[in-house]
Amino acid sequence: VQLQASGGGLVPPGGSLRLSCAASGSIDSIRTMHWYRQAPGNQREWVASITGAGITDVATSVKGRFTISRGDAKSTMYLQMNSLKSEDTAVYYCRVTGPRLNYWGQGTEVTVSS
Repeated sequence: VQLQASGGGLVPPGGSLRLSCAASGSIDSIRTMHWYRQAPGNQREWVASITGAGITDVATSVKGRFTISRGDAKSTMYLQMNSLKSEDTAVYYCRVTGPRLNYWGQGTEVTVSS
């Protein structure tokens, strides 16, 4: 499985961004898709997950501001980020898991700054 994350950039506090993660290859084995992030000097942390059935979960720190979704083809995942704060600045990574499956994509950088 190959993962391509995109959509990062520079945005002022209070702004919005939508990240995308496109999966290719053995996508039939994918069960759950995830977003993680890693801020400078910090450990990578989980942000949100979505199952093939569309069940979602998001971290408390972003609840109410971030929404995870999947495209109709189920091979694309999105992270809609609203009301962005400076503490959301990080490199955002997508990850897919399934039976004997665990792949990470390259990150896309999000900077929240005025």
